[in-house]
Amino acid sequence: MLCGASSSSRAGGGVPDQVIVARLERVQFRNEETGWTVARFVPHEEEGEARRAPGQLALVAPAAADPTVNHVDDQGRFTGAGMLPLASEGEVLELHGRWERHRRYGDQFRVETYTPRAPRTPDAIAAYLGSGLVKGLGPVLARRLVDRFGDATLEVIEHEPERLREVPGVGARKIASLTDAWGKQRAVREVMLFLQGHGVSPAWATRIYRHYGPGAVGVVKEDPYRLARDVAGIGFRIADDIAKKLGMAPDAPRRIEAGVLFVLGAAADAGHCFAPLPELTESAAAALGVRGAPIDEAVARLLARRDLVAEERGADLPAAIWLPALRDEELRVAARLRALQAAKPRQVTESAAQAIAAFERDAGLTMAPGQRSAVEAALREPVLCITGGPGTGKTTLTRAIVSVHARRGRRVLLAAPTGRAAKRLGEACGLEASTIHRLLEFEPRGGVFQRNADEPLEADLVVVDETSMLDLHLADALLAAIRRGTRLVLVGDVDQLPPVGPGNVLRDVIDAGAIPVVRLTEVFRQGKTSDIVLAAHAINGGEMPHTSDDARGEFHFIEREDPDQALATIVELVTNRIPRAFGLDGLEDVQVLAPMRRGRCGIDRINEALRERLVPDGAELRRGPFGFRPGDKVMQIRNSYDHDVFNGDLGRVRDVNLEEGEVTVAFDGRLVSYGTDELDQIVMAMGISVHKSQGSEYPAVVLPILAEHWIMLQRNLLYTAVTRARRLVVIVGSRRALGRAISNARIGERHTRLAERLRAPPPS
Repeated sequence: MLCGASSSSRAGGGVPDQVIVARLERVQFRNEETGWTVARFVPHEEEGEARRAPGQLALVAPAAADPTVNHVDDQGRFTGAGMLPLASEGEVLELHGRWERHRRYGDQFRVETYTPRAPRTPDAIAAYLGSGLVKGLGPVLARRLVDRFGDATLEVIEHEPERLREVPGVGARKIASLTDAWGKQRAVREVMLFLQGHGVSPAWATRIYRHYGPGAVGVVKEDPYRLARDVAGIGFRIADDIAKKLGMAPDAPRRIEAGVLFVLGAAADAGHCFAPLPELTESAAAALGVRGAPIDEAVARLLARRDLVAEERGADLPAAIWLPALRDEELRVAARLRALQAAKPRQVTESAAQAIAAFERDAGLTMAPGQRSAVEAALREPVLCITGGPGTGKTTLTRAIVSVHARRGRRVLLAAPTGRAAKRLGEACGLEASTIHRLLEFEPRGGVFQRNADEPLEADLVVVDETSMLDLHLADALLAAIRRGTRLVLVGDVDQLPPVGPGNVLRDVIDAGAIPVVRLTEVFRQGKTSDIVLAAHAINGGEMPHTSDDARGEFHFIEREDPDQALATIVELVTNRIPRAFGLDGLEDVQVLAPMRRGRCGIDRINEALRERLVPDGAELRRGPFGFRPGDKVMQIRNSYDHDVFNGDLGRVRDVNLEEGEVTVAFDGRLVSYGTDELDQIVMAMGISVHKSQGSEYPAVVLPILAEHWIMLQRNLLYTAVTRARRLVVIVGSRRALGRAISNARIGERHTRLAERLRAPPPS
């Protein structure tokens, strides 16, 4: 198969999911980009009583809800905050949410969703119309209209606008502008009401409206699956829920086609570049609940329209089904590597022996014979791969290659997939290094790289570190910007986890045998004294690592069979034992890595338990189940070119502004602000997945390995986790589970054809 809220944060003693009917009296703050709003409300008692359902809080009044909390002020007003992007002063709203207590601002009703309700009384209608909701209609004119038409005012504007002439001072021009503005406002309201009525949150509804405008309802009714293609963050599942509520049949052709594309996209998210046809149809059947002819016919239509591409792989193998963009990328990567390999780069003038001797003299070291051979290869070969584990001299070798080129005036560029990896590379080589995105001058507004085949990089040598993380997308962009005649050195540890995105570029390049590869296997003297390095190599060789006898040693195993006991031990290690014994800060220097998010000792519970000890209180801004406080350790989980932070970057929350609905995070001393609708870009990071740790290093790593993680336990995951640590590794868990991880050398196959393409004769 290809695919498959904490109550402690609710202060004030309130019950979640309460319903309140109230009139929005005054907007105190609104972020026009995100829709985050803080407003004052007046309880709408008559309507609240009329619509109260069992168990719902209909009114906000001193005697209602929790009697221990006085939610309203002396005038009976209260503060509400949430995503209220189009709510206007004077409107009566049905608010769904819960009470929260802010230590500075007091009680607030945290609005999760809302439904506008037409005002019924003359005073409410006058406040509604005079709030600025309709351009050209101020409070004085609104009052005159209401004085004339009473509680029928809205009906007159809607259906008999010519009657507005009955009000002094209202002429044809005023009626025309008023009805036009009213029509636009009504269109916005209809879109929002329709979307919320079909389970779309106000935040998503705002994004949808801004993307499609007043025609949003028509787009969604015509093809709800367009949302998954057009609007960032809305995937197939949300679109499918809307389609079901609109009455779309389970076997509707449009639904089946969207489901097939979703499954192939999910396969790409899992690292595959294509899907064998039988796997694609089976996974689509499981995702859609439909089997047989409807799926086969949908695949045939998508192939006919070139929304999918099929490649034959020989008589004994099923056809490979591709998203066209991924197939094009793989073809380009193969062609560009061939072109670079066939080119004749400018040679370093001195002999390899002289260049190496000069580097050794300057660096005050003597290189091993294998390292010298590798430097010679880097001076000879247009493209070279260097792979090896910790302590095998990759850094020294990279320094030597860079030094030999730089000291002869060659233009050298250094890059890595992540900011932290780039920083380490630059420090090791004594030159500036950047992320690949910065190297290629990514332009976030247009979503394009400024450095490309038309504007290539000005360099004689490009060195890319941590290339085990290089997926097909990034490899394609990088190779496009390297012109023929530039040397390329790819450095990485092929035994680590593969990239998060589609493809497995480093492994495929090595397996193809078409490009020279230097494999570093000898652990040098410095590495032989490191418990972490020795443990990593033991694990990679399928052996149980030796643990430190010294309490201050580098590699430890603490046996815990029960997940709850393991979690308690992890909390004690991070908050007490490691800081006391090693002088490390539990939040800044110690990183807990875990194989899985869920479970009794999964990432979610680890974060919850550590936060309770390390960041127990503070102002908290929430979006759905997520909430952030000052002091929280967080991780960016997708590239944000607007903020210039990238997937895997770690930061600390510096400020939470409930009034403006903003969280400010420090990334390496640089402050980045997130609006409420951007909070899904960051997650708690006191504990993170091993996959998310790729490309990073930490002073200390704590790693649970338990039977509940069984499905994820494999050698490259354990090896990757251990090699993330510089000074200390502590594994907490079961010996049986640890043995399972070490013995399970099976590497999940990724469906790629890059190695085949590189091995094949070049096309004529």
